[in-house]
Amino acid sequence: MGRESSRNERQNDVIELHEAPAIPGLRFRRFRGEIDYPAMAAVFNGCKEVDELEHTESADEIAITYRHLVNSDPYLDMIFAEMPGAVIGYGRVWWEQKTDGSRSYCQFALLLPEWRKRGIRRAMLRHNEQRLRQIAATHPTDSPQFLDAWAGQAESDWESLLLETGYKPIRYSFQMVRPALEDIPDLSIPEGLKIRPTRPDDYRAIWNAAREAFQNHWGASEWREETFQQWQEQPTFNPKLWQVAWDGDEVAGMVLNFINERENEEYKRKRGYTETICVRRPWRRQGLARALLARSLRVLKEEGMTEAALSVDAENISGAVRLYEGLGYEVVKRYTRYRKSLD
Repeated sequence: MGRESSRNERQNDVIELHEAPAIPGLRFRRFRGEIDYPAMAAVFNGCKEVDELEHTESADEIAITYRHLVNSDPYLDMIFAEMPGAVIGYGRVWWEQKTDGSRSYCQFALLLPEWRKRGIRRAMLRHNEQRLRQIAATHPTDSPQFLDAWAGQAESDWESLLLETGYKPIRYSFQMVRPALEDIPDLSIPEGLKIRPTRPDDYRAIWNAAREAFQNHWGASEWREETFQQWQEQPTFNPKLWQVAWDGDEVAGMVLNFINERENEEYKRKRGYTETICVRRPWRRQGLARALLARSLRVLKEEGMTEAALSVDAENISGAVRLYEGLGYEVVKRYTRYRKSLD
């Protein structure tokens, strides 16, 4: 009885795509729960070399992310492409409420390189768009609505598909790397501020301060409680590396550094990340971000790292790119945000 029930469930999760290519054995289905995580990790890792995705992905890390999804139900909002005995690709959709009042309907579709250029990924993209339009139809139409997707500079197959289906590049971001942790400037934080070790009781104040600091950035989304919980479960969550400046009980600014040990092992490097760089409005234009970054570089060096990396909006109005270049960071990779009208 249990085996028959399982067989029926597998049959009922089939997704019929009218635009699917005629490839013998190819089928599409829905998400089946945690049992899909190893296959998802295998697809991601199978794409890394061609797409130059310098990131580790394991079933455990996927589990953390999917426990805290926001505005996305994987049982309704995912698609899997299968050949007999193996998952060859998967995609997911979600939506974001932006702080400027607009809504963004987002998607991705990963496919192993050996199965590309055969119409599979295009069919997945079209399915994703159809699902996003269904979701959007349940929302008010009193604010701008867009279909959004992202691609790194080496993801030529995905970029080509987005352009062919009407998406246009609208914004760029950079990954920047400081290739050596030498010649770090000795900079003092502004008078009256204090840096002290972070305690668990501080997490909420730090998170709230970052949320406030980023809310007016281009493309900023509302931060939800699920994000706060997921943040603390990440294997790279390491408050002892953080540099947080306090003005009494108020957070003035921060750099939330971390080290991805699995990534460093895979890529044979010693890289630390200087991320979540922000200064709240009352403490801006005083050199605080630069001082916190310099301290962060020293912390990473003390941990045995030999390089540092960060990501940044290429058009950041606060001049972040120039700030990072002045501290020795170099642009190594570009990412593009693509968009088209929901209509």
